[in-house]
Amino acid sequence: ETGSEDIDILPNGLAFISSGLKYQGLKSFAPDKPGEIFLMDLNEDNPRAVELRISRGFDLSSFNPHGISTYID
Repeated sequence: ETGSEDIDILPNGLAFISSGLKYQGLKSFAPDKPGEIFLMDLNEDNPRAVELRISRGFDLSSFNPHGISTYID
């Protein structure tokens, strides 16, 4: 609904997508909704984004993702 801010695709075809950026002067379609991280498996015939659950204790009300990157060890 609010669009993606950034995407990072792993070599295995999993894509992590950040969404919900709120920035002064930038129109927000959901100003009261916290940011989100989605996962999409690009290997599927009909890939769809699935919202990832964020751990308890994390302050979702201030979650404002700007960019995303992954680290492979």
